[in-house]
Amino acid sequence: MTSITKSIFLVGLFFPLLFQISAQSSSTISGIVRTADLKRVPGAAVEVVTASGSLTSLTDSNGEFRIDIGGGAPILAVTVSGENLTSVTKDLSAVTATTNLDIRVDYTLSPLTASVTIQDEALTPDIELRNGSLYSDTLFSRDDQLIQTLNAGINAGQHEGGGKSLEIRRYGFNLDHGGVNGGLKILVDNVQQNQSTQGHGQGYLGSLKSLSPELVESISIINGPFSAAYGDYSGLGVVHIIQRQELPHWFTARMQAGSFNTFRGFFAISPEWKNVSSVFSYEPSYTDGPFKSPLRYRRHNINGNITYKSNERQAISLRFNAGTNDFFSSGQLPLDLVNQGELDRFGFIDPENGGKGQAATVSGYYRREFASGAILRADAFVNRSLYDLYSNFTFFLTDTVFGDEIQQHDSRLQQGGNLQYIRALNFFGNPSVVTAGFGIHASQINVGLYPTVSRAPNRKIFADNLDNPDILFTSADAKIINYGAYVQNETRFFDGRLRVGAGVRIDHFDYFLDGFELRDSRQDIFASEGKSAVQPKFSAAWTPIHDVPLSLYVNYGRGILSQDARGIARQPDGPKLAVTDFYQAGGSFDLRRASMVLSSFFIDRSNEQVYIPDDGTVELAGRSRSYGIETRATVKITDFLSFNGGLTRVIAAFYPGEFTPDGSRVIVDSAPRLVANGGFVLSGWKGFTGALSWRHISSYRLDGEDPAITASGHDVVDLAVARRINKRVTLNFSVDNLLDKRYYETQNFFESRTCPSCETLERIHATP
Repeated sequence: MTSITKSIFLVGLFFPLLFQISAQSSSTISGIVRTADLKRVPGAAVEVVTASGSLTSLTDSNGEFRIDIGGGAPILAVTVSGENLTSVTKDLSAVTATTNLDIRVDYTLSPLTASVTIQDEALTPDIELRNGSLYSDTLFSRDDQLIQTLNAGINAGQHEGGGKSLEIRRYGFNLDHGGVNGGLKILVDNVQQNQSTQGHGQGYLGSLKSLSPELVESISIINGPFSAAYGDYSGLGVVHIIQRQELPHWFTARMQAGSFNTFRGFFAISPEWKNVSSVFSYEPSYTDGPFKSPLRYRRHNINGNITYKSNERQAISLRFNAGTNDFFSSGQLPLDLVNQGELDRFGFIDPENGGKGQAATVSGYYRREFASGAILRADAFVNRSLYDLYSNFTFFLTDTVFGDEIQQHDSRLQQGGNLQYIRALNFFGNPSVVTAGFGIHASQINVGLYPTVSRAPNRKIFADNLDNPDILFTSADAKIINYGAYVQNETRFFDGRLRVGAGVRIDHFDYFLDGFELRDSRQDIFASEGKSAVQPKFSAAWTPIHDVPLSLYVNYGRGILSQDARGIARQPDGPKLAVTDFYQAGGSFDLRRASMVLSSFFIDRSNEQVYIPDDGTVELAGRSRSYGIETRATVKITDFLSFNGGLTRVIAAFYPGEFTPDGSRVIVDSAPRLVANGGFVLSGWKGFTGALSWRHISSYRLDGEDPAITASGHDVVDLAVARRINKRVTLNFSVDNLLDKRYYETQNFFESRTCPSCETLERIHATP
């Protein structure tokens, strides 16, 4: 039995044996509320009129409702209404079956407009929503665990015990820390987390360390550059995290303890004031991990929010977030030494690997709804961050005396603001929604790469190293300004069964760089460049038959990815922006207790981007393409138990027109071709909630021309169970890597020398 088969068998065996489907009472009315194109409607008001009165309830996060009538009074009608919903009344006086109703409604505007945060408004099949209850019921301690719960074909590998930014792989491309090869744009309350021209790679996602999972309210996922609301880094999708404006209890305390000296706390107050929602929290965290050199991972996060609603049509919010993140790590270990038993897989070569970071963000939000139904939203933020990462990738390759340890430094100040206007219109008798917006994001950065010894940046000045051209010392001041404007329209035809959207976005980038590189001699580097890009968008979704829950859709979007300012200075004739054209077509099938989405994708990129860690810059490779299929499914087994699964299969990812000497295509390397997940989720059964989840990635090539150089894949099973003791106390238990799988999160192929007298070898290096 293969490891995949074993994992699937254990996941499938655990929960279903515990429960059986319960029959609904004859005095119950239940069903689902959906739009004409089969999108589920959460939070809709459902009023049931009986011969003896009326009862009301709200649809849950899956758009479902269930109301116990009691006494069996005859049911006359049910009415569904809500904010931005057209009210619908269904006559049930002559109907005998009142369970599993399927009620169709329509939006005047998207329900997401209730948020003060600017985000995409189109409820098209390329957008998925995740409810935040999972994040408040699970014992998370790392940001990669949060990304793994999305089950969106995103392989997020932790780096060095979780202290370093995630490595992101999606659709057959390695995005490094989220910001190359198409990019995955990640936002928290519309504040971009990808950091351009970062000391450790374009698009670095280190600021995610300051996110507390308990504060996550919802997450929206766009599986491509299909929304005009998002520009830079959105080529392979957008993940937008929305935080809570308040918590359900005035005071919340959560304390976790576990193996490897792990401790985490979450303490929050959510005062109740008239017309004001608020929450203030503090999260300390510590772990040593299983490493021979203790991880010493310390994190402290502070969050605060105050939202004032003068009335139902106007709100203003002020948010504050600050965090520190300090850690040591084993680095990336040569697997040949691990396999030969010369190095423990949790061992180390340089004990000084690790890093430290501090960041703080202040942001403000404003939303106003006019009598016409139009909505105006605006936000602004200021961020200050400081990161220092200490790495030794090649050990003694360039410096046989003191080693190759480096410090990658990044100190930045960021400011940004956005304005968005949404208006419902009538387009030749068909309902239409127009969204227009403008934004600016500016960064002032001091970035450097310093040769170090024991974390002291003095290795270059030693006598033996002054003229060593292989030892690089560089520092630069960079300034990057991104202006963006967009307009997007969505029109619904044939009573909402056909929805057509089109949009365009224009971005302009200004780059300024002033710095130097010191090898055997000093070279000044300077750049002052500007570049603009237009990004068209189109989508269509069609439900052919009203009573058949099948919807077909096509999407196209062009995404852009800005170049590292240092790369622009070193390659002045190279492209300033990389372009991604993303085509998607598929269908969704949504029944009462089961739903499935199947789609195909074709991705055409103008340039691959390769990060050179010992150099601190990004180099451009040739044009690339990727195509494949993707599917996701949800099955509600009982009222308490559900199954969720997904699979992304990349059929090919290659450089068109490039071939090896034997005539084979040169492939895009360093990303798995198969990413899959599955799991059972238990909720609301006798106070228990839980999840048994499995994730899989295939083995993958680490060299575009040599098929023998591969990284191993893995299957990992995690377990989390919670039991509510009473309304004040919940007990939680979780096990990461339940089956004790021996695996590596990230793997890379490059040259290194592990001691001054050792042989120089090309080898695979990995992070356990």
